[in-house]
Amino acid sequence: MSTQTTIDSDELFIGGEWIRPQGSGRISVLAASTEEPVGSVPDGTNADVDVAVRAARAAFEDPSGWSSWSSEDRAQALERLAGAMQARGEEIAHRVSLQNGMPISLALQIEAVVPAVLAQYYAGLIRQAALREDRQGLLGGTIRVLRKPVGVVGAIVPWNYPQTLAMFKLAPLLAAGCTVVMKPSPETVLDSLLLAEAVLEAGLPAGVVNIVPAGREVGAYLVEHADVDKIAFTGSSASGRTIARRCGELLRPVTLELGGKSAAIVLDDADLAGATEALFGATLMNNGQTCVNCTRVLAPRARYDEVLEVFGGLADALVVGDSLDPATQVGPVASARQRERIEGYIEKGRTEGGRIVAGGGRPPGQDRGWFVQPTIFADVSNGDTIAREEIFGPVLAVIPYDGVDQAVALANDSEFGLGGSVWSSDPERAQDVARRVQSGSIGINHYTIDPAAPFGGVKASGIGRELGPEGLEAYLQLQSIYTAAPQA
Repeated sequence: MSTQTTIDSDELFIGGEWIRPQGSGRISVLAASTEEPVGSVPDGTNADVDVAVRAARAAFEDPSGWSSWSSEDRAQALERLAGAMQARGEEIAHRVSLQNGMPISLALQIEAVVPAVLAQYYAGLIRQAALREDRQGLLGGTIRVLRKPVGVVGAIVPWNYPQTLAMFKLAPLLAAGCTVVMKPSPETVLDSLLLAEAVLEAGLPAGVVNIVPAGREVGAYLVEHADVDKIAFTGSSASGRTIARRCGELLRPVTLELGGKSAAIVLDDADLAGATEALFGATLMNNGQTCVNCTRVLAPRARYDEVLEVFGGLADALVVGDSLDPATQVGPVASARQRERIEGYIEKGRTEGGRIVAGGGRPPGQDRGWFVQPTIFADVSNGDTIAREEIFGPVLAVIPYDGVDQAVALANDSEFGLGGSVWSSDPERAQDVARRVQSGSIGINHYTIDPAAPFGGVKASGIGRELGPEGLEAYLQLQSIYTAAPQA
């Protein structure tokens, strides 16, 4: 189903136009479901980043440019961008599904919709934002506090939700008046061509948004570029530590949304029979390629076998297939390398004593594509490798506990703290448990990221917050202007 005419581009979107790259390298994309070539784009270089940063800097410092536009004018531009993204929603969903294996049904719900929603949301927020406040000074004068755009942002975007997570950054930074150089992941570059088209259609000034597809080394160059004012990164905790270290040395602000190993705490009064869809969404969404997925399921020992049966039955019943098939619930993972990584963890789980109750291999009949069966492990300790490390695939570990205090202790016994969920028939009891979990966000009887709420992690899951009004504040810096009291 994934065979189609290839999507090829020979140019980069920099300075408001399509220009020839500085290098000759190419990024070739294979369909996750078929391993067939589906497109290619230029492989950006450090020299391309230099050109893009110069364009972003010029656009930011233009006295009549983007950063000096009124909040209303920027809001209207964001609304035009939302409309342009919405018009391309189905094609964006198709390209994302084609590249990274996201089931098309999910891509149409998220990648086709959320970017426009975020642009609209931040258009509304910037209209309401108090960017200037006058205060009476304690020493007799007056103080004007300004909230000003931070400047040129380097945005590094992952492959799992490429357009949604791009707009986590672009929507608030554009609302604030910043400019950006965005680096998409090599696994998902074809959808970024549509983003560039939407930026042009929306009439954003030249250089406000620049896109340089490239690999990790070029991303590192962007992070430490002398003319970049802030970094926004979504990716692994290992890469995040490296970026944080470098930004610390440069005294450069950074927002990091990193990995997770979230826990789903099933309380003893949970009704799981009617929660299959919500359980799937909280644990296995996007083929397990979701940083907030609750990949540790904590089950009361008295109900352990029942919980295993629920999750094993769920995994066995899921439709695994081509990502572009509307019936598919679990598609392939994003790359051969990713599948090898996941299969290595499955083998590690076996050797450490875990018992597979569902999945554990490649689905029969799928001789092409990077498929992994949804896999459920029993008899796992919270200290086992598959309970400690982020696998980023459709693999769950079900861990028994004795009493709520131990459940909370197990949930918190992790270097990560990004998502989580609590399952109970008593919402107040679930709220009490949720408050005790060390996590940036947590759901009650489901897990869904809401654009109006701050999103991010604690511990190794990140620094700072995206989304909500807090996401806008991350791209504003404060300036105090003092005016002396008049002389008598």
